[in-house]
Amino acid sequence: MQLIQQLRQEQPLIHCITNIVVANFQANGLLAIGASPVMADAIEEAEEIAKVAACSILNIGTLKQQTVDAMILSGTSARAEGKPVVLDPVGAGATQFRKASVLRILEEVDITLIRCNAGELAAIANIPWSAKGVDAGEGQANIEEIAKKVALDHTCLVAVSGEVDIVTDGRSTLSITGGHPMMTAITGTGCLLSSVVGAFLTVGSERPLEAAAEALLFYKRAGEETANISQGPGDFAMNFLNTLHTLDREPKTFLV
Repeated sequence: MQLIQQLRQEQPLIHCITNIVVANFQANGLLAIGASPVMADAIEEAEEIAKVAACSILNIGTLKQQTVDAMILSGTSARAEGKPVVLDPVGAGATQFRKASVLRILEEVDITLIRCNAGELAAIANIPWSAKGVDAGEGQANIEEIAKKVALDHTCLVAVSGEVDIVTDGRSTLSITGGHPMMTAITGTGCLLSSVVGAFLTVGSERPLEAAAEALLFYKRAGEETANISQGPGDFAMNFLNTLHTLDREPKTFLV
């Protein structure tokens, strides 16, 4: 059975501390694949919700100090229960506050997987990179080698999104091709991807590297199929949710 079918059967509860720009899209995307989202960022309940959820997603898109504190409480609680924690370091290199917050989270929480773009990865690794806000930007560094180093330094998986996605544990690396440029034309596709990867990790905990790769492949295929039936960003966003809901409802063989 593919992980997506297992996920739809189990309907895992995914705790998201995310940003105000994408919260609705992220929650609807999780519902579309069969997961159950809870969008809660209050310090007063972060530990409690993370304890009962199947996975916690920490997204720094619209950052406040209280949000960082809640993320650390949530992540620590989740890991104490053996639950995966995904960090999405949105725009990590855009400001000193963002970078310092990401590094603090990585120091205080046993992160399971970092899901980022090339610019965010470079910021975490302190590699020179030209980025504009939260965009991936441009640089000359070897992204795969940086991803491996970050994975080893923080004892976690690193998934880097781009024209070709990669996911690595620092030793083994899987590459995933596909997707469509239209996926970058609407806000929230990367943030939702982090949640989808987290949901897949909850049902693929025995082989987390492969589970993350399967999530990335599933997502790229959803983008391709959605682009075929969409005229522009407006209907792409709606059609993407529909595709996530219907894609791979019948078991198929997974290949990377």
